[in-house]
Amino acid sequence: MRLNLVPAKTGLSWIKQGVRLFFRQPLAMSGLFFMFMAVLSLASLIPLIGSLLALALLPAATLGLMAASKEAEHGKFPMPTILATAFRAGRQRMHAMMVLGAAYAAAFLIMLGISALFDGGDFAQLYLFGGRLDAEVVNDPDFQAAMWVALLIYAPMSVLFWHAPALVHWHDVAPAKSLFFSAMACWKNKGAFTVYALGWCALFLLTGVLVTLLFSTLGSPQLAAASMLPVALLLAAMFFSSVYGTFRDCFVVDEDPPPVARVDEIA
Repeated sequence: MRLNLVPAKTGLSWIKQGVRLFFRQPLAMSGLFFMFMAVLSLASLIPLIGSLLALALLPAATLGLMAASKEAEHGKFPMPTILATAFRAGRQRMHAMMVLGAAYAAAFLIMLGISALFDGGDFAQLYLFGGRLDAEVVNDPDFQAAMWVALLIYAPMSVLFWHAPALVHWHDVAPAKSLFFSAMACWKNKGAFTVYALGWCALFLLTGVLVTLLFSTLGSPQLAAASMLPVALLLAAMFFSSVYGTFRDCFVVDEDPPPVARVDEIA
């Protein structure tokens, strides 16, 4: 396995591929995404440990969606059982994925702990245990500071874990090394990932504006507000359909065309 460098414009290709894969199997990809959300939501309802369990399951669940995208790319209809891909690859890789999940949960808790220094833990408590979220809470300067701090910490954290589940599952990379290789792949291809991130942000914003304008023109602004959530969820499903493409293009196997650098040489 080798690290591959791609031009910045590849970020747009990843977005197009994700949208195309979604519409190739819209029923399967949207259904799997909603199952993905439901599994994490149900896990979070378990008393005491629910939120931690949902965080720990996120890398494995994300891998399931990547595996579904891979199936759709090859013209196959991904079945619901594909979400459990991480737990059907043998004891060693399943254990590695569990370690990765525990590391993700721990990193997320550290992020929330740092954010608590700015608002006394209100943002962290709201995320982990739910609660009242109204204009007064959102407009609180301390709450906003904690939210922005968490966002700034989450950005590099997501870089560490972006490719890690796929590296652990498909290439049998140890969890610690998978974090390093994931960060290196994102850094070396930072141009493409910047375009990719900005492109998705623009697509979400543009879609929201178009939906609002459409229903406002039809005289149904209330319907526009009601439509935002399902539209956002469908866009999120398309986003997750694009994640596999970022991994496929950043890492190539030895029989592929000569790459720029070997992953084992980076270490």
